[in-house]
Amino acid sequence: MNWFYEQPVKIFFGNNAKIIELAGGRKTLLVTSNYFVKSGIAQDLSKKLGNCYIYSNVSPNPDVSEVNECAKILRENNIECIAALGGGSVIDLAKAASIMADDISEYMNGKKVDKAALPVIAIPTTAGTGSEVTCVSVISDRKTGRKLPIVSEKFYPEYAVIDPGFTYSLPKKITASSGIDVLCHAVEGYWSINHQPICDSLAYHAAELVFEYLPRAYKNGNDKEAREKMTEASVIAGLSFTLPKTSAPHACSFPLTSIYGIPHGEACALTLDHFIKINKEDIRTRKFAEKLGFSDTDELAEKVYELKRETGLRTGLKDFHLSDDDIKDLVEKSHHPNMKNNPIEITDKILFELYNELKER
Repeated sequence: MNWFYEQPVKIFFGNNAKIIELAGGRKTLLVTSNYFVKSGIAQDLSKKLGNCYIYSNVSPNPDVSEVNECAKILRENNIECIAALGGGSVIDLAKAASIMADDISEYMNGKKVDKAALPVIAIPTTAGTGSEVTCVSVISDRKTGRKLPIVSEKFYPEYAVIDPGFTYSLPKKITASSGIDVLCHAVEGYWSINHQPICDSLAYHAAELVFEYLPRAYKNGNDKEAREKMTEASVIAGLSFTLPKTSAPHACSFPLTSIYGIPHGEACALTLDHFIKINKEDIRTRKFAEKLGFSDTDELAEKVYELKRETGLRTGLKDFHLSDDDIKDLVEKSHHPNMKNNPIEITDKILFELYNELKER
């Protein structure tokens, strides 16, 4: 077996992790969400960084227009460094904007990232996406109804500063959705056809932490041990999938989010237990279940389903009253390139059966 491993991001993990020194006095744009502006946290950090601007026009599932607007600010103000404070949407936008393209949508059509990127200091405030250590930026184009990942080695942040303290105040819904996304990253990274030994070990470690600590973090947001362990699981899962890439659940999540507005992690997890059963003929999927202490893949799938119910996440699509045409549209739009990373070939027949089952739940 031939394999390659690379992780160029310098990672700082711990409460009160230092950020200011990493900017090194460079002219910085702080990319963040309106929440951190309204709370004053963004302004406080900006003052400490010194020569710093703030950009906070970031929506969940950031749009190409926001990326282009941020890139324009970078160009016009001769910014030297980006600090991204927020969840996956903020960090993804910052990474996409870092190449300062006139129109980022060009790179959603398969164009190779051919521009130099500004250094990014990623400071995640959720335990979920792992974007702080990946070379992937997921961007939406609301005009065309698309949500697609752009992959480039230039998108690796310079630094990832992971402070569990930022996650203590996360609402239950975000705790659940981002936390289940961690599990999806771990499972999909493990069974990906591009798997390799280092990422395998990381995936197992992350999945084990999610099963143990996500219910605790969901039930009690002040459980510091659970918050720290989920933050650890998030960054470890990010390391586990950035090279193997995600597979079928993530491929299906893109239309579920762009068409029906289902939060990313929740959308990924919606099909995760189903794909665990679909992939049960794959020996690695069976081994993964056994390594986690389950008797077989069916028991692992049932545990995932129970975890979704326990954390208030959706388990079906019944409330959308999907028509046959809606199902057909979902099947067509689920054939994202990530689907090809799945260990079992996913056909239209499989997807029709999957979505028809979900529409009754």
